[in-house]
Amino acid sequence: MPKSASELPESQVTPEPGLEKRTRRQFTTEYKLRMIAEADACKHGELGAMLRREKLYSNQLAAWRREYAERGVDGLRKSAPGPAASRTPEQRRYEQLRQENGRLKRKLEIANDCLELQKKALSMLDRLRNGSDV
Repeated sequence: MPKSASELPESQVTPEPGLEKRTRRQFTTEYKLRMIAEADACKHGELGAMLRREKLYSNQLAAWRREYAERGVDGLRKSAPGPAASRTPEQRRYEQLRQENGRLKRKLEIANDCLELQKKALSMLDRLRNGSDV
């Protein structure tokens, strides 16, 4: 016999915010500068505690220091994700057209060689025909 609705366990699912999908953190330039300054002020053994408190990785701090040393404050500004393009779209198009031009030149050379071969064969056949008649 089926159970009554009051005897069934509640099937309502409540989402847990801790399990929801996290988004990528974005750090402001001011925050990065503050963390670099705070890390530089840390004494021996305090840096790890600061990184854990701020939930940062040491490689993040090292990258921020490197960017700051290379390009100053502009280096810490947000940049586009992924590697920078090695060639511009015009350069890529130029390379594509250059390759296509090379392919077409090879095809033309083959076609010209075939025509020359046909001319030679026709010339040989004409000589054979004319030579056998004499």
